[in-house]
Amino acid sequence: MYQITFTILFTLFTTAIFGQTGPGDKILGEWVNEEKDTRIEIYKEGTTYSGKLIWGLKLMEADGQTQRKDVNNTNEKLRSRSVQNIDLLHSFIFSEGIWADGKMYDPKSGKTYSCLMKLREEKLEIRGYVGIPLLGRSTYWERVL
Repeated sequence: MYQITFTILFTLFTTAIFGQTGPGDKILGEWVNEEKDTRIEIYKEGTTYSGKLIWGLKLMEADGQTQRKDVNNTNEKLRSRSVQNIDLLHSFIFSEGIWADGKMYDPKSGKTYSCLMKLREEKLEIRGYVGIPLLGRSTYWERVL
């Protein structure tokens, strides 16, 4: 009887310790952009954070049957892939309240920008830039409930 009780308590204790989420995990989940026409799921891969496009108003071609392709990508080999489920955000590292050192891909232009993210009063500030953050532009996403 003691062995069963010990095993159950040990399992609960280790699950509680290793199941903890860190402060960087606050951005995990689904977010909608300012225009409300795109939904992105932010997820964690090891120690880095990424975000993929999971829904959008313009994911289908005019025929309503064919998925829109990544035709503006600078890499010709990637132009035939579907825009849905591509990583728009990748390789972010959390440190001191900021998710930094990541990249943001814009399928409309086919360009990739350096990027950092911060939580600001329940909104996620995404700052894409070239060179230094001062030379960038911010957008604010809202969490999907």
